[in-house]
Amino acid sequence: MSTQNTPLGKVIILVTDEVENCQNKVTTTPIRNAWVTLRSKRAKSKVSKESAVQQKSEEPIDDPSCEEKVYRKETDEKGRVSFDVPYGTYEASCEAFGVKAFKDTVLVNQDDSCYTSTIKLPLGFCIDWGALTDDCHGTEFNQCVQADAGTTWIFRVYDKAGIPPENRRISWTTTGGNFYESDTESDTVYLDTNNHTGKINISATMSEIGSASLTAFLSFLSKQKPVNNIGGNLDVSLTRTETAFTEDLAFWTGIRNSTEALSFNNYLSFMDWIFCGGKLPPAGFEADRFSVKKEEYKHLISKRFLPFSDSDAYRVIKAATEAFVMVNCGVQQAPLPFDPDLNRPNRDDAYLDRRDLPIPVSGLKTNFEKYLVPLNGKKTLPYLAVIRRKLPDIPIKSSVFEDAVPVNGEMIDREMDNCFGLLQEKLENPCLLELIWSYWHEEGMLVQSMNAITLRFQNIRSPAFTQDPLANLEMEPLRPLNNLLWGYIQDEQHRLTVGRRNNEYDHHYGLRLEGKAVKNFRPVDTRSKFLEAFHHLLRLCTVFYKQDDDTTVKADAFPVLNGLKEVHLILSQGAHNQFGDLPSTARIEMLMQQWLLARPEFREYLPTRIMVAYPEPWMDRVDAMKKLQGWTDTSVLHFRNLGMFGEQLLLSIRWGHWSDEFEPVKALNWARFFRPQVQGYIHAYRAATGVDLSADPTVNARVDSTLPSVLLQKRLASQQRAG
Repeated sequence: MSTQNTPLGKVIILVTDEVENCQNKVTTTPIRNAWVTLRSKRAKSKVSKESAVQQKSEEPIDDPSCEEKVYRKETDEKGRVSFDVPYGTYEASCEAFGVKAFKDTVLVNQDDSCYTSTIKLPLGFCIDWGALTDDCHGTEFNQCVQADAGTTWIFRVYDKAGIPPENRRISWTTTGGNFYESDTESDTVYLDTNNHTGKINISATMSEIGSASLTAFLSFLSKQKPVNNIGGNLDVSLTRTETAFTEDLAFWTGIRNSTEALSFNNYLSFMDWIFCGGKLPPAGFEADRFSVKKEEYKHLISKRFLPFSDSDAYRVIKAATEAFVMVNCGVQQAPLPFDPDLNRPNRDDAYLDRRDLPIPVSGLKTNFEKYLVPLNGKKTLPYLAVIRRKLPDIPIKSSVFEDAVPVNGEMIDREMDNCFGLLQEKLENPCLLELIWSYWHEEGMLVQSMNAITLRFQNIRSPAFTQDPLANLEMEPLRPLNNLLWGYIQDEQHRLTVGRRNNEYDHHYGLRLEGKAVKNFRPVDTRSKFLEAFHHLLRLCTVFYKQDDDTTVKADAFPVLNGLKEVHLILSQGAHNQFGDLPSTARIEMLMQQWLLARPEFREYLPTRIMVAYPEPWMDRVDAMKKLQGWTDTSVLHFRNLGMFGEQLLLSIRWGHWSDEFEPVKALNWARFFRPQVQGYIHAYRAATGVDLSADPTVNARVDSTLPSVLLQKRLASQQRAG
């Protein structure tokens, strides 16, 4: 049938989002690129009475001229769509963001050949806002309409339809001021109105992936600040060069907090809490982790057994120490290692402020989550994401190999993908420990002190002396610790030997111990360039700090960046062999040694100096043992500081994504953030070895790369000659 002469009518449909917005006003917002469908209702008609009488039938018959037709178009920029359709009755519907709306009847006839109507899609999209000033009631979303220039404003979008975030995208624009974060696609943004006055228009556009979109608008007034006339003297001061915030600052804060959580005092607090009914630490992530450690302890105590009699006391101490280390070493361990954002500025913000580093408005915890990179449905560090991209053919598995072991000969609820692959846990939440902590504590004679005590406990004379220095010390004060010392000595075959630790020190850092126990040292792979590169980096930081403290000079951070990249490369080359297991095992063993030495019984056994304020209670025992044995007279405090500061510095370098960095801002932030650690390490190194790494603060000065063990041997020989 020809349609050339079929009369046509026009149907105009407007698609809008009607919402009672955040200002309690009803607004209609046109929806662009929404799909509108016009469907004809098939006409039915009955035959005339005369025909009905003749045919003796009341059944309706179809009008062959009216077949069902469907028209479909997208709305334009104004949310409108028009159809040219034959006269008739139609049903209109629209769809956007997975939400549908209908209009039952659209009648197009000769009397009304142009039909106009509106379809309201119930999305409920709008902007909520507030001015973060005391004048605006001190709350976030206070709906202020004006505030002084320089005020920080907060804006967020929401929709009442509950559209999933993965089905939409948000884009923010402003006619004045600047958004704090570069990411303007978040649901919540912050706007800085510094140096901007007048009316400011904010818009938020919600777009459906590849389809519909709509825009909500908001206006407010940024007023000129009142001018205050100042009389008298006007002081002028210069400040350091400003720097931009980088999300690495959140990662470094997590490293600093995690390593502090692993400190002996926190370990002692945990052991007192779990075994002696001690109190929880002050509110914070570390206090919240105590319950996690307790659950991990309960899990480990059922798996860790010793084949010796009367060793249960030692066994539970060992399991609790392992639980403490494995929970605290993960930077992504929940709860995340950041101060709560409830009472800002918090301790983390204050640390950044003291370093003249920018404090993110949205908090360090939020920015740390932005710093992480999506991987296999989870998130990981950018450095590990690069490593994962090098191994695309290796699958990722979620369970360890031991979970594939049959139970009673049957596989019950077991995953069978355990034979080959990368562990998801190792990528998502790596254990951030550095073996340099153990190296410096061993150089400080922690392990040797405990070995001397265990030999005396077994009535074995020290092989280095004709007359054992501990021979005249009665063991009676240590009687309450007999069961612990018994288990410790029985478990010696399961602990790391000094030779294994020494080989790994050399593999990681090119560092080694000196002495009879390691005289047959024959390494295969050594990091011979590490010490020079690391000391050169510390020297570059000294030069940078001198420039940075001069407020008339813009400090150059490029040399620091190059030094960081060099050390990062050398460290990554040593991240093999026993890298994944030996650092944590050595940390567990040395923490237990510190805990045993910190017991009150050892204060009675060894002649310690009560009036020396050691930060950790085991230290005076080690210094007392060193004096008895004639070892180095350098306090163990300096070796502890070398291990503590060195670990934080090397963790930030090893796990940071430095290889692709070419702008100096990240290196500048790193140098400022870790200034206490850098200068603390330099001071402790001079106190321990006699070498001042900052003696010649110039970029091209040659640094001392002599092995610390050699320097310590020379100082000990000099001490013995003087004595």
